[in-house]
Amino acid sequence: MKVGIVGAGSIAFGTAVFLEQQGHKATLWSPSGERTKALAKGEALVAQGAVEGTFHPAAAPSAEALVAGAEAIVIALPAYGHKVVLDAIAPYVRADQTVIISSHASFGALYLSRLLAARGVVAPVVGWGTTVVSGRQLSPTLVNVNTVRKKVDLATVPASRSADGLAVCQTLFGDRFVDRGSLMAIALSNLNPQNHMGIALGNMTRMERGETWSQGQNVTPNVGRLLEQLDEERIAIATKLGLEVRNIFQHFHLSFHVPMSSISEMNQEMHEAGNGGQGPTTADSRYVTEDVPFGLVMTAKIGRLAGYPAELHEAGVRIFSAMYGRDFTAENDLLTALDLDAMSLAELNGLCRDGYAIA
Repeated sequence: MKVGIVGAGSIAFGTAVFLEQQGHKATLWSPSGERTKALAKGEALVAQGAVEGTFHPAAAPSAEALVAGAEAIVIALPAYGHKVVLDAIAPYVRADQTVIISSHASFGALYLSRLLAARGVVAPVVGWGTTVVSGRQLSPTLVNVNTVRKKVDLATVPASRSADGLAVCQTLFGDRFVDRGSLMAIALSNLNPQNHMGIALGNMTRMERGETWSQGQNVTPNVGRLLEQLDEERIAIATKLGLEVRNIFQHFHLSFHVPMSSISEMNQEMHEAGNGGQGPTTADSRYVTEDVPFGLVMTAKIGRLAGYPAELHEAGVRIFSAMYGRDFTAENDLLTALDLDAMSLAELNGLCRDGYAIA
């Protein structure tokens, strides 16, 4: 298949090399075009780690060109860039295309559904609970793929197109998907915000000082217990809504291939195996600038709608806002555009099932 990838960071590059390894053709586009200049000149993209080889993904000059040449489109950039790129591709998406958001945050699938409905278009929009690959971009032509996840949760909007969305994902990425059947479940399936909250709080001075440090090693017992408590809040909200989502222990087991134990012990084992990863070397990290406004804020809002406030998540938003001197709640442009605060839980559930109707 021909796949258009929106983004040019570690996840976009990792996704591109994975797809090319599977025999598909990947083309990347990002608004600035800076990180795709080498690819646009025909230079190869080298992958190491869980995916190895030399690949030749293309670079598109515009959003229109990317969409025009694609059978499927993957959104693979931080959530603070989602609204801008969804606005850019929405005028060109066709009903015969599938859009995949990797990973889904703050009901971006609903925002795109609304944009498409305004054009009279209904296309399957798939939200993933996490990314298929994780990694680090080492240069404009080199990416290290840390892991390829065994299982990824997904849901499709509208739900009537679920079979179509799942089939495309399987064709592109293999039999690794669990269809949770509800975008609300996917909204509560992304563990990165809660995990990154605990890791960043426990290691903020390392981040600010630009130190090189092992993330897995520094999920110490106290940090691990915080992650477990944050996970209990998320699971409690999902349970109250009648949703089944993966817990943090399953996440680390399936994503990083370590046996079940405490979260700290699982991270220590990842570190010993050389798979613990490196922590952020700057406070200007997506662990905070993406995951607080587009992850913690969203979970907190769902908790309030469900009548089960996520107090630790809400405290995290306030603490990080105080530390950074920013209002992270106000930085979520997707929830603001959707006017989530004006919705009832029933309205939100209906949209998560059916998407926006064509006007």
